[in-house]
Amino acid sequence: MKDINSKADISKMVHSFYHEVQKDDLIGPIFNEKIKTENWPKHLEKMISFWTTVLFAEQGYRGNPFARHIGLGLAKNHFDRWIKLFKGSLEKNFEGPKASEALMRAEKMRVMFEIKLDYIKSNNGHRPIL
Repeated sequence: MKDINSKADISKMVHSFYHEVQKDDLIGPIFNEKIKTENWPKHLEKMISFWTTVLFAEQGYRGNPFARHIGLGLAKNHFDRWIKLFKGSLEKNFEGPKASEALMRAEKMRVMFEIKLDYIKSNNGHRPIL
């Protein structure tokens, strides 16, 4: 098995992961409600750009991933499933330093999102300054 070495590899990672997300019984309905069928290609391209920026420092992604998750009613079990699917998809397709980095960064994003969403819930909807 090979490592993540190119944008084509990131595309494979993203498509594989979101294929699992779309059919998942817990988080699939949330994603599929938010991202309508006709918008999935655009979303996948945005996620490829995001991960290319994260893993290869290639500027291209613009956006605020956290803001897109506010108001979706996400809880710990949703993030648990998200990371489980991400890890499973990653391990099915890749191994090596970049694959390990992708998982580490996904885990850190998960923690950050959970903390910030918990803060918002605990503070009457006020967003953290972070």
